[in-house]
Amino acid sequence: MSDTLRLGIAGLGTVGRGVVRIVQEKAGLLSARAGREVEISAVCARDPARDRGIDLSAYAWETDPVALARRADVDVFVELMGGADGPALEATRAALDAGKDVVTANKAMMAIHGQELAELADATGRCLRYEAGVAGAIPAVKVLTEALAGNGVERVLGVMNGTCNYILTRMQSAGLSYDEVFAEAAKLGYLEADPTLDVGGIDAGHKLAILAAIAFGTKVNFDGVHLEGIERITIEDISRAADMGYRVKLLGVAQMTGRGLEQRMTPCLVPANSPLGQLENATNMVVVEGDESGRIVLQGAGAGEGPTASAVLSDIMDIARGLRLPTFGQPAATLVERPAAMSATPAPYYLRFILDDKPGALAKVATILGNNGISIDRMRQYGHAEASAPVLIVTHRTTRADLDAALSQMPATGVLAGEPVAIRIERL
Repeated sequence: MSDTLRLGIAGLGTVGRGVVRIVQEKAGLLSARAGREVEISAVCARDPARDRGIDLSAYAWETDPVALARRADVDVFVELMGGADGPALEATRAALDAGKDVVTANKAMMAIHGQELAELADATGRCLRYEAGVAGAIPAVKVLTEALAGNGVERVLGVMNGTCNYILTRMQSAGLSYDEVFAEAAKLGYLEADPTLDVGGIDAGHKLAILAAIAFGTKVNFDGVHLEGIERITIEDISRAADMGYRVKLLGVAQMTGRGLEQRMTPCLVPANSPLGQLENATNMVVVEGDESGRIVLQGAGAGEGPTASAVLSDIMDIARGLRLPTFGQPAATLVERPAAMSATPAPYYLRFILDDKPGALAKVATILGNNGISIDRMRQYGHAEASAPVLIVTHRTTRADLDAALSQMPATGVLAGEPVAIRIERL
């Protein structure tokens, strides 16, 4: 290997341009901190003639990422194309097979094919790094694999999709509906080409699956993540929850239980005065609870050219310095397969009912909850409108199974004027 660390960058979109810019503008700083030169040998994109706003004339060009991955003058293959399968996966496999280290920002690929790629990296003696794939500039992977390596992790949770957090906080601050803020986010360019990746929780679920694998020493299992998006959250839920001291967040939670590995990416209520409750706009937050460290809170930009390129460079710099770690913090062969917990741990829930203005309506709801073992902690009723009224209930801890059983019995009461809403409350 040359004393200069030579990069081959596949993908010259927002993040790829950011990486090239940093390497060009901060060459002296990178060299001083790495103890060796870090340079770009070659790049890859479909259209070499396209103006990308950066000078690429000094680099060799490839239109095939697999060819780039196999070039003799590339030490580190930097995969910034995206996509769980297809060219990104094929080129990553080719790079590892060819004895190259790999740095990627591809959370979908790592969440779905991470175990296979980790085994290949171990077999070829190469590094596979992916800090940029999880929460942008936040060094969540580094904290779990390095800083907290002496801890048994008890729980990992956080807000891991800036678009969803922007939508929810904007709804609250401006009093706008979900549809209005969704359209606004689209105009601002916050949404993926397929918006369901964001608002459906899929993007954030990929990140949670990766962090869970590191935290608990398990094979990454995206299929085991329970996903629920924010599409059904209304401004009424946001404002009513705020009245009771809560904020709505798309929250990821992973923890090991006696039933298996619990992984959830769902809307939850969190205390408004908690760090997660105070998280605004497109910012991300990852919280790790270690048995020795206690709670560690990491907050920062979760996307964008600079933050994501910064995370890519952190992995490149570790390789340049000679730091070599297994992909998920321990050899791939030692990662275990844990069953997915089929139900979530008990928790309190926020319930919203629209009840007909009939005598005994609330009593019927309370009776069904009680018959299913669900006790009421707090309740609030709002003013009548058109012969109906919203009623909010915060329950004591219960299982989702018991709650679903109770909700399924509610229509038979004949007092509901709308579909009930149930949102888990996560204690922090």
